Amino acid sequence: MPIRVVPHSAEYSDGVSAFNARMRAGGSKWGFYVDSEPDWIPKRPDAPVWREYHLAIEDDSCVRGAYALKPQRWLIKGQPEWVTDWQGPFTEGAVDVRYSALALRMIRDMLKKYPLLYSTGHGGADEPVVRLLRSLGWTLHATPFFLRVLRPYRFLRLNAYLRKNRLRAAMLDALAFTGLGALGIRALHASLAVRHAGARTEAVANVVEEFGTWTDDVWRTGSAAYECLAVRDSAMMNRLLPPTGWPGGTRLKIESRGRVVGWSVVHAKHMRNDARFGTLYVAQISDCFASPADAYDVIAATHEYVAGLGVDLVCSNQSHPAWAKALAKCGYVALHGRRIFAVSPQLQARMQPFETTVRGTHLTNMDGHGPHGFTEAD
Repeated sequence: MPIRVVPHSAEYSDGVSAFNARMRAGGSKWGFYVDSEPDWIPKRPDAPVWREYHLAIEDDSCVRGAYALKPQRWLIKGQPEWVTDWQGPFTEGAVDVRYSALALRMIRDMLKKYPLLYSTGHGGADEPVVRLLRSLGWTLHATPFFLRVLRPYRFLRLNAYLRKNRLRAAMLDALAFTGLGALGIRALHASLAVRHAGARTEAVANVVEEFGTWTDDVWRTGSAAYECLAVRDSAMMNRLLPPTGWPGGTRLKIESRGRVVGWSVVHAKHMRNDARFGTLYVAQISDCFASPADAYDVIAATHEYVAGLGVDLVCSNQSHPAWAKALAKCGYVALHGRRIFAVSPQLQARMQPFETTVRGTHLTNMDGHGPHGFTEAD
């Protein structure tokens, strides 16, 4: 029978388990969610954001592929829209050439459901899915990855990304043991911050349990300064970051001179054999919001809080120039082109003039699939 794309339901859970087993047996690291009910933001009446799962089914029971969607309320040039992030598609084309065309079919199926479609991440322009999107006429906008090393010795000795062979590892060990590496890393961060030597802040970060009405005040005053972004009022933020369960994280309310200027969300995790971070203690600024004029206050206060945790490294994915500048003022290194904002033709048309709109777009990790890799459940 032909392959059909259907919503995930409990009757297909065994089929998803069998799909995952075949993917692993074929050497793929990818699989899909066995439970048909998302554990993060399941669909609820009148919700401003949710996740939904869809499966490619052959012979009414055999799962050959899957994808997840996250419809969410956005503002594009001040106008509300439903904009949808997608995760996947994961197909047996990764391990069986008979299904090599299935990913294309599934992307087209997503577009039928939600034309204003995007994805963020992908790890680089040479990934197969990125090449596929380019061939379909999607617009690919590179965004930077920011990092600051707080404990150079541990970073040099324990990171995985830079220690991919014995020669590199030996060189990094030498830099760590002699202290030259620490001097170089600190000098690098200091040189970035000194370009903005006049930057000062009185902002402080306070941990809060939820996003209150102060969130709505910041949203009302700050949202108009952006060309394009997901809604970030209290209802949205409390749904994305529930008090219990995934994705956890620490919510920080940022205040300066008696005024709430914005907020941030931080995740910190002791990594274990991570492909990038090895066994480092890493923090991620997963989300943040303020008027662009207050971005530096938010980042500076957040960085001070995170540094107090004793982490080895802090990182963040940001797209808007104001947030990039704020991170630079705090000495963060920008690695360009490490993350891709992939935009469907329909969304690109809605964002016209695209180059202007995309430069004014605010994107963080919470606009994608969430802080994967930075929660204890991962």
